Amino acid sequence: MALALLATPALAQRLPAALAYTQLSDPAQEAEARALMETLRCVVCQGQSIADSDADMAGDMRALVRQRIAGGERPEAVRQWLIARYGDYVTFDPPVGGKTWPLWLAPIVLLGIGALVARASFRRR
Repeated sequence: MALALLATPALAQRLPAALAYTQLSDPAQEAEARALMETLRCVVCQGQSIADSDADMAGDMRALVRQRIAGGERPEAVRQWLIARYGDYVTFDPPVGGKTWPLWLAPIVLLGIGALVARASFRRR
């Protein structure tokens, strides 16, 4: 019984998905997979692409991308499947829509406000 309790943590360690760190044998498919992985955000790391992240989740996502591309799916279809599964957050370039228009509009508004503040500051001098 004690031996079983000691062995439990060793058995609980998660093994990475087979294709998480292994390149596809077809260089063209690997290039497509790699290009797609650069555009997808790790849902755990938040600021890194799945190509750059060492998180287990990113490894699983890399393996999924490689499996689907090796199976003949086009990168855009894989991308759409991941967006359907994880939401628009998984992509670094969310589409413009009702929920995301503030994300696209905010930098322009802030730049305009900054220009007005700078103009007012220069007029006072």
